[in-house]
Amino acid sequence: MSAPVRVWLNRTYSENVFFIDQLRAAPRPVEIHATHTDPDSPVLAAADFGSLEPDRLSPEAYVEFALEFCARRQIDVFVPRLGQLAVAVRRREFEAIGTALVCPSAAAIAVFESKTNGYAAMDTLGLPTPLWRHVRTADDLLAAVEEIEADGGRPCLKPATGAGGEGFRILTREPFGLRRLAGAPDATVQLDQVAAALAASDEPADLLVMPYLDGPEVSVDCLAAADGRLLTAVGRAKRGRRRHFTTDAAYLEPTRRLIEAFGVSYLSNVQFRHHHGRPVVLDVNTRPSGGLHQLRLCGLNLPWAAVQLALGEAPVRLPEVEFLGADYTLVSGVQPVLPRQTLLPRQAPAPAREQTAAPVPAFEHGAPVLGLV
Repeated sequence: MSAPVRVWLNRTYSENVFFIDQLRAAPRPVEIHATHTDPDSPVLAAADFGSLEPDRLSPEAYVEFALEFCARRQIDVFVPRLGQLAVAVRRREFEAIGTALVCPSAAAIAVFESKTNGYAAMDTLGLPTPLWRHVRTADDLLAAVEEIEADGGRPCLKPATGAGGEGFRILTREPFGLRRLAGAPDATVQLDQVAAALAASDEPADLLVMPYLDGPEVSVDCLAAADGRLLTAVGRAKRGRRRHFTTDAAYLEPTRRLIEAFGVSYLSNVQFRHHHGRPVVLDVNTRPSGGLHQLRLCGLNLPWAAVQLALGEAPVRLPEVEFLGADYTLVSGVQPVLPRQTLLPRQAPAPAREQTAAPVPAFEHGAPVLGLV
């Protein structure tokens, strides 16, 4: 029996328990290592070896920790989520100790670290983007809102950097009223309050103002070769809990142009919504999406295919998408978690070379405690 491929997932989202499931479905043995600062992370429970990792390191110090971890655990393939850019910058050092990275080049990651830089780069290539404005001051904010409202849109605000829906707000000119205190909380915020906060700030903000974009949201999961050549892409259209797959060229052709123009290799995700009825790029993630496992319904195992590419192997022929005609939904399950442990002490800032982390012990799987994934 061949030796297992050792794969490390660092601090990542809980949905990546499904990423681990797909690696375990590979035709050869895979040994999963996972690290997190949260001892209750479902990813630690799902891995073969779950460990706590140090918290609040500088990017440079985190890379030192990662290099030491890979060397000590003899990691074959590292799939970085935290510190992805800093890790990619030092790719050759990982390769020198025998660890391949499943992430794009540092240059490709850097383009999309800031949403404003990403949109500007996409506009240069003529890719479909919504009306967007970079906002740093109260005057910038008011001018952007007026422009979007004149175009018939509902202005929204979010940070220029960040993941998922962090910091997303819908701007309104309506004054605050008691009806806002009834029902479930929403993402609406008063325009005058945001403008006043910007005017009172000592430092310029780094925000993005755009119109609220219509659904459905289409999330295109991609696998690309190391040179950025797109190998396969499938869209997942989401409207509430109902989902379906799509290979509509309106989404896949802009995705191909984007991935290949910027060399976004291995696993990535391009999200679309609709502006005046046409698909536009909402976001670009240079990492695997949390919903990537849904493509198993199409007969695709992109996590394993990406590991093969990183190892210099040609993935088995990717099957044609088989599940395009049916809608589907997601069902939760339960997963045992590791026993509670004391977190490592927070480390005070120090020069990168002096802050190299000490070895972090792995957990032994003990009596399971059930928790929802």
